[in-house]
Amino acid sequence: MNDRLKNAFNKIHAEEQLKDSTKAFLSQKTKGYQRAVHTHSHRLIPAAACFLLLLFSGCWLYFTPTVAISIDVNPSIELGVNRFDRVVSIRGFNSDGQELAHLLNVKYLSYTDAIHQILTNEKVGSLLSNGEIMTIGVIGADNTQSNEVLSAVKLCTAGEANAYCYSASSSALEEAHKLGLSYGKYRAYLELQSLDPTITAEEVQNMTMKEILDFIDALAGSSGTEQGAGNRKNVHETASRWGNEKGHRYSTNGTTDS
Repeated sequence: MNDRLKNAFNKIHAEEQLKDSTKAFLSQKTKGYQRAVHTHSHRLIPAAACFLLLLFSGCWLYFTPTVAISIDVNPSIELGVNRFDRVVSIRGFNSDGQELAHLLNVKYLSYTDAIHQILTNEKVGSLLSNGEIMTIGVIGADNTQSNEVLSAVKLCTAGEANAYCYSASSSALEEAHKLGLSYGKYRAYLELQSLDPTITAEEVQNMTMKEILDFIDALAGSSGTEQGAGNRKNVHETASRWGNEKGHRYSTNGTTDS
């Protein structure tokens, strides 16, 4: 009887030792895994930081416009084009421009595809067919990209007799936007103001480009300038004249005026 009790207690003791040793073994292994995971996570932090930096840098490069394309008939809109020649923004500068910008589906397209979509828009096509004037300005600080965009835009508009293309520095773009004007309308506004200081940006904002050029022509005629009296120029000649000013180049039907 005593032997059987002793053997039973010994067995219990042995089982407790087995449990303790197993627990110690697992504890040791678990801590090891935790240290490994902890060490591995520290190694991942710099890699994750580099990935996020590259991601945000790439987004910044892609979504930052480097060239603006100002398209003015009335509607009046501007396309923001990134360094990869993709349209990353579109903005209307009057009610007609906002309506057109809402209808167009040009974001993330190449700017040439965007120009084609605008030229084939029913409303824009109707305006041009009825003798309205379209000016397309390529405005940017990067002369290389601006020149390439201007050349491509001229090809896009080569079949449009009433379309005039030009390039300009981006130095006045911010001032134009402060007045609620696209760059094309802003240039026209400055010329009108030189002839009649009472002209306001709000008046110019909703005029068509033909109306603006006619107005410039009429004011120049009444003031007796070289465009006036017996030497009045039509709107096409006035638009071409803009291209002869320093810092601007105009063209129509794919040819450059010099």
